[in-house]
Amino acid sequence: MKLSDVQFDANGLIPVIVQDAHSGQVLSLAYANREALEKTIQTRQSTFWSRSRNELWIKGLSSGNTQEVLEVVLDCDQDAVLYKVIPHGPACHTGAESCFHHPVTTPPVHPPLGEVLEKVYRTIEYRLKTLPEGSYVAKMHQAGLDRVLKKIGEEAGEVIIAAKNADRRELEWEASDLLFHLLFALAEQEISPSDLSRTLWSRHKPQ
Repeated sequence: MKLSDVQFDANGLIPVIVQDAHSGQVLSLAYANREALEKTIQTRQSTFWSRSRNELWIKGLSSGNTQEVLEVVLDCDQDAVLYKVIPHGPACHTGAESCFHHPVTTPPVHPPLGEVLEKVYRTIEYRLKTLPEGSYVAKMHQAGLDRVLKKIGEEAGEVIIAAKNADRRELEWEASDLLFHLLFALAEQEISPSDLSRTLWSRHKPQ
């Protein structure tokens, strides 16, 4: 993308969609002028133009809920921009994870697996940092990494048994337990789902 390609509107602005680079969740819609785009590209921090305050603003400058920008993408008509970000805190001023939290239609029963894994990982990560009383994650962490690794072995065995018994419901349950404890072990080693995604993608050979 070149800034000269961007089609700003009559007010010198362009809409910006902000998306979680890991989960794919849309976080917010804002606007940017040329200066805001330039600063976003230079600093890798989400920067916009506030239409209400008529000034430049950097996401999280006052709240601390910053967004690390991994990629800036221009759409096919060159009149909208996508920021793919790693959010450090909620995107919405209300404290919600995303500004889009008022469903008009009935939402699906559950989000895609990638989004779920990312949310579970972040929850584990947060509880490892805060160690809240009564938390399973805190209890297992305090017992030591070997306890978590033992659970992975136990759950892997349960997955094998459920699969051998062709018990679909039990297999779903045990596989979910295995994924949770695998995420737990990864979080203990500071390896994120995005790290796995990068490794798996590097091995991917399109047909």
